[in-house]
Amino acid sequence: MEDSLERLVSEPSEMKDELSMEIDPPFKENHATAEDWRKALHNVVPAVVVLRTTACRAFDTESAGASYATGFVVDKRRGIILTNRHVVKPGPVVAEATFVNREEIPIYPIYRDPVHDFGFFRYDPAAIQFLSYEEIPLAPEAACVGLEIRVVGNDSGEKISILAGTLARLDRDAPHYKKDGYNDFNTFYMQAASGTKGGSSGSPVIDWKGRAVALNAGSKTSSASAFFFPLERVVRALKFLQKGRDCGQDKWEAVSIPRGTLQATFVHKGFDETRRLGLQTETEQLVRHASPLSETGMLVVDSVQYVSHVKNMMQVPGGPAYKNLEPGDVLVRMNGEVTTQFLKMETLLDDSVAQTVELQLERGGSPLTVEDLHSITPNHFLEVSGAVIHPLSYQQARNFRFHCGLVYVSEPGYMLYRAGVPRHAIIKKLAGEDITKLQDFINVLSSLSKGARVPLEYISYTDRHRRKSVLVTVDRHEWYAAPQIYTRDDNSGIWIGKPALGPGPGTGPTSQLAANGVASMEESDSGTKKQRVGEDSDSDSNELSIESGNASVAERVIEPTLVMFEVYVPSSCMLDGVHSQHFIGTGVIIYHSEQMGLVAVDKNTVAISASDVMLSFAAFPIEIPAEVVFLHPVHNYAIIAYDPSALGPNGASVVRAATLLPEPALRRGESVYLVGLSRSLQATSRKSVVTNPCAALNISSADSPRYRATNMEVIELDTDFGSSFSGVLTDEEGRVKAIWGSFSTQIKYGSNSSEDHQFVRGIPIHSITQVLEKIISGAKGPSLLINGITRPMPLVRILEVELYPTLLSKARSFGLDNIWIQALAKKDPVRRQVLRVKGCLVGSKAENLLEQGDMVLAINKKPVTCFQDVEDACHALDISSDVDGKLQLTIFRQGREMEVFVGTDVRDGNGTTRVINWCGCFVQDPHPAVRALGFLPEEGHGVYVTRWSHGSPVHRYGLYALQWIVEVNGKPTPDLDAFVNVTKEIEDGKFVRVRTVHLNGKPKVLTLKQDLHYWPTWELRFNPETSMWQRKTIKSL
Repeated sequence: MEDSLERLVSEPSEMKDELSMEIDPPFKENHATAEDWRKALHNVVPAVVVLRTTACRAFDTESAGASYATGFVVDKRRGIILTNRHVVKPGPVVAEATFVNREEIPIYPIYRDPVHDFGFFRYDPAAIQFLSYEEIPLAPEAACVGLEIRVVGNDSGEKISILAGTLARLDRDAPHYKKDGYNDFNTFYMQAASGTKGGSSGSPVIDWKGRAVALNAGSKTSSASAFFFPLERVVRALKFLQKGRDCGQDKWEAVSIPRGTLQATFVHKGFDETRRLGLQTETEQLVRHASPLSETGMLVVDSVQYVSHVKNMMQVPGGPAYKNLEPGDVLVRMNGEVTTQFLKMETLLDDSVAQTVELQLERGGSPLTVEDLHSITPNHFLEVSGAVIHPLSYQQARNFRFHCGLVYVSEPGYMLYRAGVPRHAIIKKLAGEDITKLQDFINVLSSLSKGARVPLEYISYTDRHRRKSVLVTVDRHEWYAAPQIYTRDDNSGIWIGKPALGPGPGTGPTSQLAANGVASMEESDSGTKKQRVGEDSDSDSNELSIESGNASVAERVIEPTLVMFEVYVPSSCMLDGVHSQHFIGTGVIIYHSEQMGLVAVDKNTVAISASDVMLSFAAFPIEIPAEVVFLHPVHNYAIIAYDPSALGPNGASVVRAATLLPEPALRRGESVYLVGLSRSLQATSRKSVVTNPCAALNISSADSPRYRATNMEVIELDTDFGSSFSGVLTDEEGRVKAIWGSFSTQIKYGSNSSEDHQFVRGIPIHSITQVLEKIISGAKGPSLLINGITRPMPLVRILEVELYPTLLSKARSFGLDNIWIQALAKKDPVRRQVLRVKGCLVGSKAENLLEQGDMVLAINKKPVTCFQDVEDACHALDISSDVDGKLQLTIFRQGREMEVFVGTDVRDGNGTTRVINWCGCFVQDPHPAVRALGFLPEEGHGVYVTRWSHGSPVHRYGLYALQWIVEVNGKPTPDLDAFVNVTKEIEDGKFVRVRTVHLNGKPKVLTLKQDLHYWPTWELRFNPETSMWQRKTIKSL
């Protein structure tokens, strides 16, 4: 079993398992000696290979991922390796085989059975130069109960493991692994107590003569039982491949292996049970007479692929057995021959594809046309916005009780995840059009503009009788590559991609309607139609009247200014250590005019600029898109812009900005009104009392560094009423004194476990008003396009030092002079504290000037006691003509007072604006949360791995997040530009030597193979001139 496969998670205990003591076929004595086994293993081991496979995309029953498994050579001259189907994978796979002498060669899939758990890889025999080995012969006829066997393979990641066992059963039911994944059926399995584990999938089960008698496939986690697949159908498929290879020229060509099906599942039941099902005595006598003496039962229909009877679903015919077979039917004859074994039944079906077979059942005869199994096994998929969509396979159709060929979501990606469409969903409608096949979905998708919002209907196997309707938003930004159709090419063993959409609206620029948040919705089944955003109404009935009820004055005043945020982060842009793809929170409108609307919100709701933001207004029932225009580099707030014209005349008349009141600051004991929004956009408020207006935050770094609020004082209230929502703090007249914002932290349990946690506190409005004034008046900073108008955005001057307060009583114990203690207490009799240095951000101008534990007594000869004093000093530098940007700090270090001139740093509010994906890892400049840890590699620190993708080369070879790439093939990569220049010279399929340094300072060197076919190198960069994230391919095939 390969490492990634879940082995028999829940197998029902059956009476048959406990009562099966029959020996079939008759027991054969085993006279093998230890020397016989030694000779057999000497020949077998060199032909057993360790397989390292990577499923590049989720497809059908398998998820994207990397794993180890086992295979063995069954044809040395032609270069054929046998292993399991779940190792070969039904979808795109990249694999290598490593022989016992550590020779590694690339291998390519040539066949995976649609039903049974076996498949084949091919390799170039000439590539093996230093190993002498022979193929392992297949001998399915040698399997018998009591046979002593050895399982030779890569068990639990070991290079070679040899496990002994004895075949106990040849007629075990096919194991059931999971309800929504791959399961074998219509076959017997063998069973032995050999205790195989992960990584041994595809191992040969050999006898003392060195012959493979079965193929290791699965095991039971609750016992030491292992399950082996019999080899009769493997031998048949291998003969087809060998014949096809001999007919070819110098290269492999696709080989068609006939596989027939009735789309019905059979089980083998004993004669005692078939009699209870109604089997007549005469029929039983006939079957027993025509069968071997060891036969103990017959084949019974277990399930038939029916039409899915779902409301409003078109009736699509099921398989050949539909309306002909029923569960409980006992199979007597096929084409006039008594058939009691799976092998005989499958042989007849495979030899009768597209022909008619005659079935005699206890219920009566039924002529059926045998269907081609390959025709209901998908060989192509659509990749759009990270989603993988393809026709529903027979495997999953059998699991879910749907008919084959429906449009199936194997992986929802971003666009469908954002709409709430789960994995395993069946898409029924898009934009009002029925979707019955994949091409229907592509046709509708090609007609949609970027940013369009359309309805989608789907069903799922967990709630099969009800359709669910959601809104799908077509990506506005170029988060992902254009939609591609991938088709399996059995000649080369790879999947060939081509553009799925032709030139048309779906690939054109964002339309104005789409940009304004239009829901391009056709009439739904109920006959209603949503009004388009921005569309004028002929009636005044759309004006919203806010019910006041018993609401306070503050609540009535502030409610029209509140906005509910729903934020989604694309998986391709999980930058800066952001810990989730979905955030919900409340913001307040701080500016509203005809040209621009601005909303302030905490950074636990809008964490990074690479986000899709949707706003819902409390004052008017509408949802429109918005863009991130400013992320404060230190404080926990962001400013988001929306287009007021998207509200329409009615919305614009009731939506307004809040009145901000930064001064005077809140004091202890002062009454405030906490006003927020529930998920249903209902305002909720309560009068509260300020218990601490200047509580200093102390948030520890998370396991994966992400934004954390530092150098901030927050407001605490006397109640936990607002612990579950965000909003604002106002005075009695509804003037905003602070934002009631959400903060993210991480609670750690011991050394290995942690849990994300959110809490809410008040954020004084003072800093927000300073930035707002600069945006409105026109700051001296970089330009940004907001609603079609280019505006200069503010820069923020900060001292990149993390500080924390210490009580003056503690400072006295550290030796601080009494004169300074009196001066600081006089300056701030409330706080009575001094600021100490916790650390400097690496790469800042303060680095190497300030040390941990320094007490900051004064800046420019003025005593400082709180974070706001430091910010005021930085702000004063912007106003003055001082161009060097330095502050004169009076510090106390190790018993001595000293003067230090420390430079300040200027940061914009854009956040991270560039990310590069190479071999499946996302690299960026180290963000402030990483720099705050106090370490950057000396070799270069501009290429920080922030995330990685499942099924990618970096997943396969272990280049994970939280480390820097400092060298590639011996060439330094100090920054992203140098990294691009080095990697774009590397060709596809070449091994790359990468030197990394982890966050903990540990260096490492690893190698990985570049795969430009499935994982091209690309870059996402924010363009302030268009306010769009744009995708650029750096290197691909």
